[in-house]
Amino acid sequence: MPRICPARVGDHPTIVVCVQKWWGDSRTPEEARELSLLLPRLFLQFFAGTSLVWEDEGREITGFLIGFYSADDEDQAYVHFVGVDPELRGRGVARALYYEFLRRAAEAGRSEVRAITSPGNTGSIAFHRALGFTLEAGDDAVGGLPVHRDYDGPGQDRVCFRKTLTPGQ
Repeated sequence: MPRICPARVGDHPTIVVCVQKWWGDSRTPEEARELSLLLPRLFLQFFAGTSLVWEDEGREITGFLIGFYSADDEDQAYVHFVGVDPELRGRGVARALYYEFLRRAAEAGRSEVRAITSPGNTGSIAFHRALGFTLEAGDDAVGGLPVHRDYDGPGQDRVCFRKTLTPGQ
């Protein structure tokens, strides 16, 4: 039976390979490799306890969520990256990972979770909205969406999400 468990530092190489493989259908190999660079080992060295993996019966990672709690604001948590094996997409794996992260964050006293995506990632935007995330006001709008221009550097616009947590989330 699949299970959600905390990530381990040793999961890093597997997660990097998963990103390159799972996004290989929508990106060139170079673009998929570049995407995996968003997940340096430090995320699991310092945030394994707040990051999650979805393991199948054979303990193979078929989904993951890299998230952490802010060191500077004790109310905040952040979801950095989520991935699910394309064979399992649409089956609630990402939702289950998010719900577990939200539950743990609320249990740890966090009252707000944030996330970002690119303005063109309509699937991610719809997913976050379905989970109850609200879109933060931006400094511009694209297709009716609030956008933060140059959020991650020149030309790297982002849509920013926020979700208020309640105890027992």
